[in-house]
Amino acid sequence: MHSARDVLTPDALFMLNAIAENGSFAAAARELGVVPSALSYRVRQMEEALDVLLFTRSSRQAKLTAAGRELLNEGSRLLNDMDSIAHRVKRVATGWEGQLTIAVDAIIHFQTMMELSEAFFALNPPTRLKLRNETLSGTLNALTSGQADLAVGVSDQYSNAAGLRFAPLGEVDFVFAVAPQHPLAKMVQPLSDTLIQAHRAVAVADSVPQGSGLTFGLLPGQDVFTVPSMQTKLDAQLRGLGAGFLPVPLAQPYIDQGLLCVCEVMRPLRLATVSYAWRENPQPKGQPAGDKALQWWLQQLGHTTTRNALLRKAP
Repeated sequence: MHSARDVLTPDALFMLNAIAENGSFAAAARELGVVPSALSYRVRQMEEALDVLLFTRSSRQAKLTAAGRELLNEGSRLLNDMDSIAHRVKRVATGWEGQLTIAVDAIIHFQTMMELSEAFFALNPPTRLKLRNETLSGTLNALTSGQADLAVGVSDQYSNAAGLRFAPLGEVDFVFAVAPQHPLAKMVQPLSDTLIQAHRAVAVADSVPQGSGLTFGLLPGQDVFTVPSMQTKLDAQLRGLGAGFLPVPLAQPYIDQGLLCVCEVMRPLRLATVSYAWRENPQPKGQPAGDKALQWWLQQLGHTTTRNALLRKAP
């Protein structure tokens, strides 16, 4: 009699998945290019080795039992683990990561990130790429928590975080802007905090998963419309749903078209200094670096034109 270790192979798990998805042994056999009796024989071997029933068989249909469903769920996890091992082995052998995850702050021009991604994929690397939308302290948190390998658009106030390396991305000026139909656009300027406080603010939510996160430009007791991204914040302010500070490069085209009005305010204007950051990961002596994907992205970020494009600034 076969043992569970003998029958629980990747090929057998793939076969079970085919039967479950097709709903019958006959349909799965056609998809796999084998005869139905061969599938039935292998399933019986698995059921005997595990001493469970994996499928209920009636009216030429095959449905997973609770035990069969659990086996398939756990089997899928095992197959994913095997894929991860294969990626790690490939990384050791070739120096390319299995996956590179980049946390992208809301202030960053996402279209530029997509253009960089296109150039990266043109290399045909063995690395899977994952981009994460983050905001404020959530951008760095994705890096420090191990959920990202590179963070683009980190607030400069975190540049002394231990175990991380930082490089400057640039500075972005902010202006206080409202739609022409907004009441603040018609008031005498400079606007005091008391006047601003009486009107709804639009704020981008901090994406950090724990705690209250960071906020900028909000006044105590002010009504707030919280949105998920900088682009959504811009849209809300264009619709007159609230007021707030916007990055000059993002707002300027709409200011030029008269769709946004810049208001002079009594408080100091915002100037954001942002960086990009990555984890220090020294390799043991004599082993390859294993971070070719990260190094490619760092090389691109080292170009002034790339940094300017990411911040929507002119070259």
